[in-house]
Amino acid sequence: MNHFDNSIITKIAAHHVGNKNNDEGITFSKHLIQTNEKLNTILSSYFLTPFKSNEYFRFYHPTDLKLNEIYIHICDIFNNMDTFFEKSIHISKYLYEQSIHPKIKSGELYTVYFKDCIVDGELTDAIGLFKSENKDVFLKVHNENGDFVFETDQGININKLDKGCIIFNQEKEKGFVISVVDHTNKNSEALYWMNQFLQVKQREDEYFYTQNILTMYSQFVKEELPQQFEINKADQVDLIQRSVEYFKEKDQFDIASFAEEVITQPEIIESFNQYKEDFSKEKDIQIAETFNISESAVKKQSKTFKSIIKLDKNFHIYVHGDRSLIQSGNDSDGRKFYKLYFQEEN
Repeated sequence: MNHFDNSIITKIAAHHVGNKNNDEGITFSKHLIQTNEKLNTILSSYFLTPFKSNEYFRFYHPTDLKLNEIYIHICDIFNNMDTFFEKSIHISKYLYEQSIHPKIKSGELYTVYFKDCIVDGELTDAIGLFKSENKDVFLKVHNENGDFVFETDQGININKLDKGCIIFNQEKEKGFVISVVDHTNKNSEALYWMNQFLQVKQREDEYFYTQNILTMYSQFVKEELPQQFEINKADQVDLIQRSVEYFKEKDQFDIASFAEEVITQPEIIESFNQYKEDFSKEKDIQIAETFNISESAVKKQSKTFKSIIKLDKNFHIYVHGDRSLIQSGNDSDGRKFYKLYFQEEN
């Protein structure tokens, strides 16, 4: 978990980075930005507030981590703070080289040094890279000779950080510990921030393992099960709900106990184990069999699990609990039906 309550900004550099495909160029500042206590408070809120997730990443390179250009620049800054401004220029140049999609927006790139951040319970320094791409229109009102006058101006909405990452000075040899935010669209032009510029991949930790097993299991229930077994929507919803209950009640995941308590039927367990192997190979990710469960990953993933049975365009049944109170069947005309049992109508 990130904590920035006592974090302090010590250095900020800003440069304007255009779109290389559109020949917009780069505008470099000559010096570090000078701030005061009030401005630091505002900037800290703008830069740090969006970073609430426990999902972490690392720098990587398919050949050698030392070939990741941003990783090397960050290492140099942590090793020698005197290189901060020079490295902020190199980082901006590298971002420009990656800004080749015609829809990538120009904007200011901020390189920021923070002291006294907490990640994974440890106090550490961090370097932030933030890009502002969108400008909002603001109204200003002032009194002019006894009358109130409106004026408009454009500026950055400090409640809307477009793109950013915070690199914590931990686990350097593994690619550091990194938190990433990208609030712009997820089309190909947006992926340049994580894939081309930063070149990061998710850190393999309890959040990663919890997220992967829940994603894999959900796809198994929704896509694979109906192909292999005769199963209705109510049974699928029940299997999803039981998995969420398991993750909310347990502190540690064990795949054998999960299969026994949630899936229960031997033939479906066998199908699940095979699907797990196929999923792991296809996605090239590790599905861990035992790990500590990440509460924040469960909370995020369970929001995507919809306990809804949709019947043609006439009815939606929202299922919140006991599967035994729902029965399905077919009448003499061949029409399908659900029978619901309840104690009280609200």
